[in-house]
Amino acid sequence: MSGGGPPKKRNFKIELFKHRVELDPKYAERTWKVLEHAIHEIYNHNASGLSFEELYRSAYNMVLHKYGEKLYDGLERTMTWRLKEISKSIEAAQGGLFLEELNAKWMDHNKALQMIRDILMYMDRTYVPQSRRTPVHELGLNLWRDHIIHSPMIHSRLLDTLLDLIHRERMGEMINRGLMRSITKMLMDLGAAVYQDDFEKPFLDVTASFYSGESQEFIECCDCGNYLKKSERRLNEEMERVSHYLDAGTEAKITSVVEKEMIANHMHRLVHMENSGLVNMLVDDKYDDLARMYNLFRRVFDGLSTIRDVMTSYLRETGKQLVTDPERLKDPVEFVQRLLNEKDKHDKIINVAFGNDKTFQNALNSSFEYFINLNNRSPEFISLYVDDKLRKGLKGATEEDVEVILDKVMMLFRYLQEKDVFEKYYKQHLAKRLLSGKTVSDDAERSMIVKLKTECGYQFTSKLEGMFTDMKTSQDTMIDFYAKKSEELGDGPTLDVHILTTGSWPTQPCPPCNLPTEILAICDKFRTYYLGTHSGRRLTWQTNMGTADIKATFGKGQKHELNVSTYQMCVLMLFNSTDGLTYKDIEQDTAIPASDLKRCLQSLACVKGKNVLRKEPMSKDISEDDTFYFNDKFTSKLVKVKIGTVVAQKESEPEKQETRQRVEEDRKPQIEAAIVRIMKSRRVLDHNSIVAEVTKQLQARFMPNPVVIKKRIESLIEREFLERDKADRKERGMRLIRHHICPDRFESGNRDMEPPTQAQLEAEVEGNYCRSRVPEGRRAFAMKRHLYTYAHASNMIVQNRFGVWSHRDQGYIRRTRYFKFVKIGWGLSRLRRVCQQHGVFAWYQCTPRREELEAAEAGVRRLFSRHTPAWMKKQKRLQRRERERDERRLNKQKRPLALKQQQLKAQAPMTRAVLLFAYVYACVVKLCCYLRRIIRA
Repeated sequence: MSGGGPPKKRNFKIELFKHRVELDPKYAERTWKVLEHAIHEIYNHNASGLSFEELYRSAYNMVLHKYGEKLYDGLERTMTWRLKEISKSIEAAQGGLFLEELNAKWMDHNKALQMIRDILMYMDRTYVPQSRRTPVHELGLNLWRDHIIHSPMIHSRLLDTLLDLIHRERMGEMINRGLMRSITKMLMDLGAAVYQDDFEKPFLDVTASFYSGESQEFIECCDCGNYLKKSERRLNEEMERVSHYLDAGTEAKITSVVEKEMIANHMHRLVHMENSGLVNMLVDDKYDDLARMYNLFRRVFDGLSTIRDVMTSYLRETGKQLVTDPERLKDPVEFVQRLLNEKDKHDKIINVAFGNDKTFQNALNSSFEYFINLNNRSPEFISLYVDDKLRKGLKGATEEDVEVILDKVMMLFRYLQEKDVFEKYYKQHLAKRLLSGKTVSDDAERSMIVKLKTECGYQFTSKLEGMFTDMKTSQDTMIDFYAKKSEELGDGPTLDVHILTTGSWPTQPCPPCNLPTEILAICDKFRTYYLGTHSGRRLTWQTNMGTADIKATFGKGQKHELNVSTYQMCVLMLFNSTDGLTYKDIEQDTAIPASDLKRCLQSLACVKGKNVLRKEPMSKDISEDDTFYFNDKFTSKLVKVKIGTVVAQKESEPEKQETRQRVEEDRKPQIEAAIVRIMKSRRVLDHNSIVAEVTKQLQARFMPNPVVIKKRIESLIEREFLERDKADRKERGMRLIRHHICPDRFESGNRDMEPPTQAQLEAEVEGNYCRSRVPEGRRAFAMKRHLYTYAHASNMIVQNRFGVWSHRDQGYIRRTRYFKFVKIGWGLSRLRRVCQQHGVFAWYQCTPRREELEAAEAGVRRLFSRHTPAWMKKQKRLQRRERERDERRLNKQKRPLALKQQQLKAQAPMTRAVLLFAYVYACVVKLCCYLRRIIRA
């Protein structure tokens, strides 16, 4: 031994005892012979005598001793030989036995594969993944595909047989669907590519050829309805065929082929087919055929759009004929009823046949909107229809029926582009119904107004609601009048007055009529009573809108009560003092306008059964040379006889032109207001954009004409509310230079007030304003009243440090110490005195100039800023309070944070002590462990 150190220790290692096992060189060959014999026995259906446990152990040992390749290759050779033998057997099968033999051999092969895979399970789990070979079961399927399905003698025969069976089934024969399902399932089990390449593609080609010929045959001999029925039946047959024995993925492909060949290729010919196409179906209400066409056409590209286009063109053409036919325009009620019937008919078609498709509903709406607006009298006719229904057409109807009728009318109303024209006519007709007391139901009237209000807003119906308010107020006024004046009236004629607000009712300037003395006396008494009760108002008698009940005695003492108009009453009362009068005498004594007088005399003398006057010479027309006599021979079975004025239900051409002119005039301020509203938000805008924006804003009420919009822009430029943008002359840009003329009613969020008139919009420039001899800031308070002279149209409120001036209420509103607004109904004179106490001393009117208006506007800005000493002091006090409040809020938020910081500071020494103790303790423990090792060593 060398060195003085101790000897090194050897590390001992224990190993397993290795015993070399010597295998028999012929072991692998002998074992494979056993396994090969077993495979043949399995294919020969003799597997019952085999020991699967011994076979599994033999295969296991071969793989374990590295003979896996020999085992795999032997299996592949054996199965290939067996499948070649099976192929010969299948090829030998004749006729209908071919598929049965193929299916039987396939079932045997599947069973054999299952047994072989169980025997070679260990090889499948170890050798196959390691050597990247095909698994046993998949190998068996591939060999079947290569040696059976792709066999030259079997492949074409199998495809022809399958296609022939399908063709025979299409022609109505019965086939074995179970066998077909087994064969197609075999193709799917061999792989999707085998099914698609070897069967599906040829099948789809043959199907396309079949249906191409059949569709051509059908369309030559069938009408559209029968063709669609056969197409639907064929489509259902193919889907049923797929569900029975084809792969589910084939359904979309086969239906696509049928749809293309049966529908898409003949789509246009079907919808335009003579005597049976889409138009005939719509005319004859063939709901089943329409539903069938919809369901089939929706399957193909552009199918529904084709139906929709044809339906739209048919509706527009039919509607155009309906609204332009002079014969159908003679009766407005019947005209609108036809429109409603057409709408109900096509609504039912869309709901029943087209599944309530929104695109078809939109097409229907656009078609109705197109042809209804072709006739510029449609608003008048719809209003007349409503008038007819609310006068007499809804008698005995339930509330549900009334709502249904009104909803249908509102449906047509939505199609109107000129809703303001409808408003004009509806207001006239409503006024006649209310004044004559011929409305069927107040609830129905109010329901119609609610629907209009919901559709168009408060602005549309504010005056209509005011008419009902006037009727109720008139009833209360007449009750009070007769309660106070009953003793003075005595037994004279009874007067029933309807007091109408000028702005709410469609009244027109009416020339004064010479009323009878009896009526004139009681009218004067009512005027005295009313003007004494209400100060600052003015009464104007509308004799063209009144009615009267007259008791008349004819020959042989027959007495009748005649219900006539006020004009007719004036004429009849003349015959109390004479028997005959000429036309000129009547015209001179009554002062009735010539047109109204002729209609009045025509209804009294020319209407059979109601001719209380006799005319010479007898004719249907009234001339200035006619003479009229009291008809003593008048008889009637009724005690109360109503004699209506002969008037056309529709407007005459001059009246129509006058109404249209009034509508156009009313549109001008609305267009100007829209222009200014747009320019206030955009400041600078080119001409085309202004036209587009104005059209977009006003199309809910009417469709403005671009030419009219251009004229309104020019008018605003002339009045210096707009100016052309000098930097953008080519684009015709506009620039807003005076924006305060735009009424507040048209601001966003406050659009439900009625629009201002042209005079109200021009009031700022053309009106007068008050000025005082005080500094400019205070003088603006007086100026403000006339700077916003149009305030009756907009609810503008002017406010300064003294209070609030409300133009609408003509009253002064002061602010109480509780900051609530309290209205004090002061008159203008008292208001002036109050304002003079606050520095507005002299009130007088003057014509404004441009520089005065600009100075007044600057004063208004200064006034609204309220930079007075008292106001500044108050603002400083409010700001100081706000700062104090913010500081208190901030301190409250900081207090929990400061408290938490103090707690942490208090806990800090204790935390450091605990950490120091833990560190010392750890050092002591470590030292003890080290000493213990030293002692042991």
